[in-house]
Amino acid sequence: MAWRSALSIRVIMVEKRTVSPAPPHTLRVVLLAYDGMNLLDLAGPLQALTTANRGGPAGAPARYETIVASALGGAVLTTAGLPVVTVATASLGEMPIDTLIAPGGCVGEDYDVEPALRDFIALRARSVRRLCSVCTGAFLLAAAGQLDGRRVATHWAWLDKLKHRHPTLDIDSDSIFIRDGNLWTSAGVSSGIDLALALIEQDYGPRVAIDAARQMVVFMKRAGGQSQFSVPLTAQTRDHGFVELHAWIAVNLTADLSVGRLAGQAGMAPRTFARTYAAKVGRTPAKTVDLMRLEAACRDLEETDLPLKAVAVRAGYGDEQALRRAFQRQLITNPATHRLRFSSLL
Repeated sequence: MAWRSALSIRVIMVEKRTVSPAPPHTLRVVLLAYDGMNLLDLAGPLQALTTANRGGPAGAPARYETIVASALGGAVLTTAGLPVVTVATASLGEMPIDTLIAPGGCVGEDYDVEPALRDFIALRARSVRRLCSVCTGAFLLAAAGQLDGRRVATHWAWLDKLKHRHPTLDIDSDSIFIRDGNLWTSAGVSSGIDLALALIEQDYGPRVAIDAARQMVVFMKRAGGQSQFSVPLTAQTRDHGFVELHAWIAVNLTADLSVGRLAGQAGMAPRTFARTYAAKVGRTPAKTVDLMRLEAACRDLEETDLPLKAVAVRAGYGDEQALRRAFQRQLITNPATHRLRFSSLL
């Protein structure tokens, strides 16, 4: 699928992921709402959880109970102009909450934290199993004192503002979503769906999450460490003088992509090229080649049933062992496991 295949992968979690056994009871998820929020930041995760419910066994309890709550209850107006009906946070009392999600969005260029929601988060954060944010919802969690010393993701356009307001945060500039213990933070808009699918996978396993994704016509789940932008797209939209070279690399992954060959393609001496490239792009030429090849391999694993040898050759690795080493080095996994988790054909 184009939405998935345009994305590269970059791992920011080194801990081994485990799948929890399916809980024996319904999990309560509270999604916060406020005037000026992004509709999809709320509706995306909400729909994913609801879809997971629809796929449950006949007669079994719902997998999730979802509640949309705002400071005062009633209708809140999203930036799309569509009102959303909510209950007041006060009406929840001491009701146990499994997962608390803070969507993002705002009117204007500054994020104004709603004090009542900030205080509600601060009050309930210690008792919830998971605390999550979508997009600029990270501002709300940070204001509630929940992000100090934690690794955080948010929408790329708001990175500097979040860092300026909360300079001690460890903000990831690229990833779709990040899990840091019980804290889950995600980038903008559609990444809230990816985050929700990851929550579903943690609760009920990958098959339930994949089934929910397919029902939503989101054919593949995106891993949290994936970049908000693809390697070729990022490489070709930055004005560093190597746009044409990156376009050439992307369609010649099986060619000789040594520094000498790339330097010749760029019309530069090898030493000058290597030095200039690293200074302007921020990584070595070899690193760019490796990322582009890895992205191509992931795309084939997810969208085709080609054997691993063919995937390796098409991506420019030459053989399966080189492909496996690249996956272990970059993703802390192997190609077969990646295909099992993300293939649209399974």
